[in-house]
Amino acid sequence: MRQIGRRGFVAVTTGALTSLAMAGDAVATTGAAGTTGAAGTTGAAAGAEGAAGSGGRHSARSELRGMWLATVVNRDWPSKPGLPVAEQRAELLKFLDTAVDRKLNTVVFQVRPTADALWPSPFEPWAECLTGVQGKDPGWDPLGTAVKEAHKRGLELHAWFNPYRVANHTDPSRLIPSHPARKHPEWILPYGGKLYYNPGIPEVRKFVQDAMLDAVRRYDIDAVHWDDYFYPYPVAGQVFDDDAQYARYGGSFPDKASWRRDNTDRLVRETADRIKQIKKHVAFGISPFGVWRNIATDPTGSDTKAGVQTYDDLYADTRKWVKEGWIDYITPQVYWNIGFAAADYAKLVPWWSEVVKGTDVDLYIGEALYKAGDPAQPAPWQDVAEVSRHLTFAKQYPEVRGHCYFSALECVHDKNGAFAKAVADHYTSRVRPPRQG
Repeated sequence: MRQIGRRGFVAVTTGALTSLAMAGDAVATTGAAGTTGAAGTTGAAAGAEGAAGSGGRHSARSELRGMWLATVVNRDWPSKPGLPVAEQRAELLKFLDTAVDRKLNTVVFQVRPTADALWPSPFEPWAECLTGVQGKDPGWDPLGTAVKEAHKRGLELHAWFNPYRVANHTDPSRLIPSHPARKHPEWILPYGGKLYYNPGIPEVRKFVQDAMLDAVRRYDIDAVHWDDYFYPYPVAGQVFDDDAQYARYGGSFPDKASWRRDNTDRLVRETADRIKQIKKHVAFGISPFGVWRNIATDPTGSDTKAGVQTYDDLYADTRKWVKEGWIDYITPQVYWNIGFAAADYAKLVPWWSEVVKGTDVDLYIGEALYKAGDPAQPAPWQDVAEVSRHLTFAKQYPEVRGHCYFSALECVHDKNGAFAKAVADHYTSRVRPPRQG
């Protein structure tokens, strides 16, 4: 599969609705491109039953139960661009109500899918997914509404941003004239049929932080959430042409890969610091592709044979971010079934548990609910009990503080009833998410 977003938003045809399938089996085996809580002071989860007590940072009954609500190419919401405000709002509230009905406590809402915004941002244009026209005011504030309505329901709202993706095409002229990428054409690079901001340019790193942090200042969000797209997933036969920036800024590094990883490290570390300067209670979480490095590449890596490794291919040292304590939580996309040869759920969950052990970083497991009941997926995903087995397995590891499901559309439609079974087996009442910050 070739994906376009943190979770592998997969373009079916040029300009068509993408399937946004996260890093799938093809990624693990062939290396094809793949891709997605903090309890603040607002009482976002105050209405949850079985609320955590006051003794310590974690209660034995607290866990994150989340769902990703994707907006890029209208994957989950809105169902199509250009709907009347009342219909858009009703659809959004239905997803929030579904989260409550399924005894979840967190919604990870994608508010900056492609260098645009689902709030009135002074930095970037209104998102095209709302009206069908980039930069057109939709007549309401989706992020503001989502925060207010989520908190009203006892849900946390994690604002999900994609730092560097600019467009799902390579033609800058299709962006509105006021778009920052049009004003600064030197900031962007085409790659794999898409446009990206160049992470090697210091001004770019500052700008994308400013754009994202505007939402932190203006809204009572519970967390800033990033997906797995830093440097883009590798595309065979194509080059991400940042030679000029490497020549200018990379002199102190042994190779370009080290310089690229440092660029990503800087983005993470600087953003973490700035979030806490603005609002200390707002958490910072990242949901990377599930494999940091294979054990054959690095003895500290996981016992996997994945075709993509975040350290080597996305220049994202996700393990380091945990060990350094730069982030509050990590939600690796462990999007494979128990027993999958190249990337076994039953091997990755223990590996990630060891990574977070002894740190202050919470571990939530990203679950590929979109695979459950999909006839294109291997046999284990046709079993209604597969997702429930994941949760049962993860309970062996106290470092696992919860799960997040991709994505909201599947939480609603639940193709084969796997989610309903997981909820019935494991979510007997509502609980608070772990406290962050």
